[in-house]
Amino acid sequence: MPLPASLQVALPLVILAFGHTLSNLIRTLPAIATDVMSADIGTTTGYLGVLTGAYHLFFALGQIPAGVMLDRLGVRTVSLSLFAITALGAIAGALAQDAFGFFAAQALLGIGCCGMLLCPFTLAAKTLPPARFAMWSGLILSIGNSGMLLSATPMAWLIEHHGWRASFWVSAAMAVGIGALVALVVPAMTKPTATAPSLELKTEFQEVLRMTASLPMRGPVLLAFTSLAAALAVRGVWGGPWFMEVQGLTRIEAGNALIPLTLALAIGPLVAGAIDRVTGARRVLLAGSHLVAGLLLLIVVAAAPGGWLQGGYVGSPSFDAWIFFAFGCCISTQPLLFAMGQSSTPKEKSGKALAALNLMFFCGTAFHQLMSGWIASTLGLVTVFFYFAMALAGSTLLFLHYTRRRA
Repeated sequence: MPLPASLQVALPLVILAFGHTLSNLIRTLPAIATDVMSADIGTTTGYLGVLTGAYHLFFALGQIPAGVMLDRLGVRTVSLSLFAITALGAIAGALAQDAFGFFAAQALLGIGCCGMLLCPFTLAAKTLPPARFAMWSGLILSIGNSGMLLSATPMAWLIEHHGWRASFWVSAAMAVGIGALVALVVPAMTKPTATAPSLELKTEFQEVLRMTASLPMRGPVLLAFTSLAAALAVRGVWGGPWFMEVQGLTRIEAGNALIPLTLALAIGPLVAGAIDRVTGARRVLLAGSHLVAGLLLLIVVAAAPGGWLQGGYVGSPSFDAWIFFAFGCCISTQPLLFAMGQSSTPKEKSGKALAALNLMFFCGTAFHQLMSGWIASTLGLVTVFFYFAMALAGSTLLFLHYTRRRA
């Protein structure tokens, strides 16, 4: 019995969004297991933060070929290939014995997860009108960001009782399971894009890179370079160490403290899309929310032990948890950057356009993760949060500068 028309559109998008859920679970695992991972593979927590940057680096490097292959081969073929690589990377992570093995696993996982967001976005861009794409981009990100809920208390419990390697085995099983659903539900591309066979891969790669520097994309690209990096740094790497090392919480308590931030990142994109539709003030919404996000990180720094705001409830673990929640609400306007990029690109090039923007999201994440790993190991966690506050302010001002003519 065939599915209703609405389900034929919605179900593949939701299944593909589960891939982004898995991607978020994998990239945020270190936040809750940094101490035991580093001790087990013979390195420091700061250096482990640098090693996790391999995930984001290879994730970024995979954006161009993923975007091109999505336009050439279709969503189903690319998605199944990525799930296979992700499963292999998770198995490599579970078996890693030293820093090099962990680095190799992170690299494989970065390659495997590089298109987990592009796949549902590309399918939505090719099958939905622009107005519905903005709504679905928020929904896809909300479903994907729920992976951070899994890497909070549930994974903290799993790691506490069964070790950090168990989390990678679970990730491998999820990759296989979601891949099977994709094979069953996501339709194959009926025919290649008309222009794809006539273009050389080199030409298509160059086209993606040109898109990142084009005037319509320049403002969104510059904000994207820091926006996701700040969100993943707080939730994916340094939030757990902050609560455990600075605030003195246990692992499970730290996982609980990260739940408000995770909920904000899961629900926030939907709310941001709704506000955008009601107000139409996309540029102001993006700039204002990112400036406030940077200010909230400065409050965390000022309220840290020894800071000028610290005292009583201010600076307590509960205070930080709710400041992080507000930070997550503000930073969740990121889907609007995708909507900006998609609205200025024809549908036959939607895979490349989204890849160009996603490339800068994760190039920025890789760069800032390497920088924050070095800062954490030399200057401490407080300086890491100050660094991201300044980076958000700087990239927002550049965004305002390059979008002022189109405002």
